[in-house]
Amino acid sequence: MTRSNLIMTLAKVIIAAAWADGEVSHDEINCLKDLLFHLPDITGREWAMLELYLDSPVGEDERMRLVEQLTETMRTAADRDLAVAALENLIAADGVIDQDEKQAAKEIRTLIDKADVGLFGALGRTIRGPLERRSAAISRAPNREEYLEDFIKNKVYYGVRRRLDLGDEDIDVPEADLRKLSLAGGMMARIAHVDEEVTDDEFSTMVKLLQDDWELSRDAAAFVTQVAVTEISKDLDYFRLTREFFTSTKEDERLRFVDMLFHVAAADGMATYREIEEIRLIAQGLKLTHKQFIDSKLKLPKDKRAS
Repeated sequence: MTRSNLIMTLAKVIIAAAWADGEVSHDEINCLKDLLFHLPDITGREWAMLELYLDSPVGEDERMRLVEQLTETMRTAADRDLAVAALENLIAADGVIDQDEKQAAKEIRTLIDKADVGLFGALGRTIRGPLERRSAAISRAPNREEYLEDFIKNKVYYGVRRRLDLGDEDIDVPEADLRKLSLAGGMMARIAHVDEEVTDDEFSTMVKLLQDDWELSRDAAAFVTQVAVTEISKDLDYFRLTREFFTSTKEDERLRFVDMLFHVAAADGMATYREIEEIRLIAQGLKLTHKQFIDSKLKLPKDKRAS
């Protein structure tokens, strides 16, 4: 069984465990999507399959079938180690993992070895901590009710929409495009801000890239860039940022966008190692392959990128 199939099966079992009591709230579904989206080795096509599992309850018969499938998938100790490592990475996605969660992950391996139905209860308890932490982080967002969901999903879009509604600016961009632009602006600003300073050259490059690729007016591109650069120093939710950009774009758009990130990184003369590594993480978060990332990097002249 391939590594990808193993991770997919584990993800389905985690979803089934979350549905074990028959009810998962809208907020919990979104938090679970954030966590699962960043599991390794899940392609865009496979992610679409997982969303089917996320959007409706998983019954007892299917839960039993999934645990049997997981047991069959993990034939070796190495397979079981991989599954437990993936689970530990998922529950530590926010940088926090307590001793109870570590112990629970070890117990899950034992339950996997025995094909024990108690696996669902253990997984449900283990995933509860990260879900509660994600929900708590989201609940701390300012309660501007009309735009709360936008603030949670994409802080840059919230800033753009808010300023437009206050009459600070007037740009003619369709709503769906404005969301996508804000997501792109947020990630470009993230690259420009790796060294904690956005230079004039980086700002100008971001404006030109948004202007050319999305056929914006210069004023509109500069406006989105300014909001993105302003917000980047705050607590942007990168889990949502990458997931939302992925769901609102096609693969060719995502490939072009990674090319754009390299142009931003090199705008001040050289794409540094830290900037390239940040782009690698974004490309990975957008479900692009390592080869696609390398191909994009090699489009920069050698003297414009760190080796």
